[in-house]
Amino acid sequence: MEKLTENMIRWAKSKLGSTEYAGWCLAFIEDALEISNHIEIFGGDSAKESCELYKDALRGGVPERGAFVFYDCLCPSENDPVNWGHCGISFGDGRVIHAWDMVRVDDYLAIEKLTALTGDHPKYLGWVALERVLNQKPRE
Repeated sequence: MEKLTENMIRWAKSKLGSTEYAGWCLAFIEDALEISNHIEIFGGDSAKESCELYKDALRGGVPERGAFVFYDCLCPSENDPVNWGHCGISFGDGRVIHAWDMVRVDDYLAIEKLTALTGDHPKYLGWVALERVLNQKPRE
């Protein structure tokens, strides 16, 4: 598991400052895991939906290294704002790398101070260990 984690974090760090994933936080964390380790995972269609898939393993507090970290967040859509959520990858020391306006690193609680295009602020929901992300369970 350590090798998968380190590959994922190294790949994510290589994207720091990039705007390629602006507004696509889930794609960013999934690409970090999949591309760096030549694997494929099957999560939700949004950060919020993925968080719901992993809710059986959602934990609070400081996320462990390699964990997927989830937030509620209203995002712009064609009509009204939608809670698509927000997500990132934990470094294990309270910092999370995530795609916002660009790929950046913030304290996991400081992310709550960011302002989405809707005016909303992310709200920390918790984190899920990488082992659970890799343990694909069928949707109910």
